[in-house]
Amino acid sequence: MTKAGDAAPTADLEITPVPTAAVRSVLVRRALRLEYLTVGWNVVEGVVAVRAAVVAGSVALLGFGVDSFVESASGIVLVWRLLAEGKGRAADAAALDRRAHRLVAWSLFLLALYIGIDAVHALWTGERPRPSLVGIVLTTLSMAVMMWLARAKRAAAYGLKSRALEADAFQTTACWWLSVVTLVGVGLNASLGWWWADPLAALGMSVLITREAREAWKGEQCCD
Repeated sequence: MTKAGDAAPTADLEITPVPTAAVRSVLVRRALRLEYLTVGWNVVEGVVAVRAAVVAGSVALLGFGVDSFVESASGIVLVWRLLAEGKGRAADAAALDRRAHRLVAWSLFLLALYIGIDAVHALWTGERPRPSLVGIVLTTLSMAVMMWLARAKRAAAYGLKSRALEADAFQTTACWWLSVVTLVGVGLNASLGWWWADPLAALGMSVLITREAREAWKGEQCCD
């Protein structure tokens, strides 16, 4: 699921003019900066979110934190792919692009499965999370960061005609939605004492991530 105006058909990559070597070099460096920022931000975000989740016993925050680590791993994969091209290994870049795209999709599928199982367990056992001010502040801040990163990555993907970078932009958009859903669940628990809103939000996260994983995988098939 993506925001209106943020997403564009995968076919747009096919009609984007192929950039010159000099322009492509600039785009690669810009994309690398975005991925370095993604990795750095998500490592910090993941550590803070998981710690807050353990303290509060929040399934939604735990899923949010684990997703941050998956996003970091995705960013590392894209750094690997972009560095290969930056070193002049253009022939390897296409193969790396396809491989990176598969890894992005699979990471989303596995994360959705994990969060879904944990959320169902929490609802079944009636685990009641405690309010988390840290979680509320973190997810609010993450919404702004993820929105900016997703748009910047998508613009770079169109310029480079990179399926893997486009898939990573979709994953960053998914992180934006996860921030919203997590904030709703954690916020309702903190403000109204609705403990079930937390694991229910985690279930919603699982559905969103599965949707993004399917879109990423279909994009990979199109690329092939």
